Amino acid sequence: MSALIIAHRGESYDAPENTLASINLAWERGAEAVEIDVHLSKDNQVVVIHDPNTLRVSGIKKKIKNSTVADLKKLDVGSWKSAEFKNEKIPTLKEVLATVPQSKKLIIEIKSEFKILNFLRNDIENSGLTSDQIEIISFDFSTVKEAKKIFPKNKILYLADLDYTWYTKLLSPSVEKLIQMCKHANLEGLNVWAGNLLTKTFVYKVRNSNLLLYTWTVDDSENAETLQSWGIDGITTNRANWLKNKIR
Repeated sequence: MSALIIAHRGESYDAPENTLASINLAWERGAEAVEIDVHLSKDNQVVVIHDPNTLRVSGIKKKIKNSTVADLKKLDVGSWKSAEFKNEKIPTLKEVLATVPQSKKLIIEIKSEFKILNFLRNDIENSGLTSDQIEIISFDFSTVKEAKKIFPKNKILYLADLDYTWYTKLLSPSVEKLIQMCKHANLEGLNVWAGNLLTKTFVYKVRNSNLLLYTWTVDDSENAETLQSWGIDGITTNRANWLKNKIR
């Protein structure tokens, strides 16, 4: 079985993450799926950016929830990657949805407060994309639980850090508990960190529970091949095109 190769924030190895440049490059290279992060702006628009502020990608610190889209659009979020991407802007979710080719998937990670869901619904419903083309993920269990009620036909997956840090390892629920949580909320599956806790047994237990299992972030082809041989459903990577060709 071939795993779904998911472009992490677009083709983020070669282009600035979560920008139209990165996302369109992924589609141009034949990506099957692109993962993005979203926050809610001050004027209640869903914008595509990972952090709660703009400092890392623009050099200027503006909190997303305290800024309008017009304010955010003034920032250059491409130059940090390369002069080639100077004046790349923070896109809205509407702009990104308009790029999704037929039969391809957009995986939306919710980073914002709970109230983003209703605004997210409006953008998705007006996009013209099918429920098979939009999947939603979040580290906040209450968010994915509510998202499943709002988007009953879409695949919703719960993100889990597992052993991403020593602290998250200490707090990480067992695989059995994670499966129970997903089943209770009628979620389609899990999306977990590709660390030492993601074992062949972990994969087997999740898949044997009729749940999907995605993993992040894998940029090593040998690791990806091992995970695929275990039956992983999706692999999120910063080098989607490269990795797909390596493990084909």
